[in-house]
Amino acid sequence: MDGKSRANIKIDGLVDIVLKKDQRTNKLTRGHVKRILTNSAQHPHGIKVMLKEGDQVGRVQKVLTDDTK
Repeated sequence: MDGKSRANIKIDGLVDIVLKKDQRTNKLTRGHVKRILTNSAQHPHGIKVMLKEGDQVGRVQKVLTDDTK
């Protein structure tokens, strides 16, 4: 699923994000959502979240489901 819509992202959900430092290379970091930081319903670059793993912050590129793990 796409990470540009806030409705697709759930707390504890598994996602792939791009960290600020990795924006030029588009390197993905996988983790579970701790907090959703973007207030708007949509964002063209992806909804910003904080991961449980290391409190890393980045924009969601993919929302992973049981099928995509």
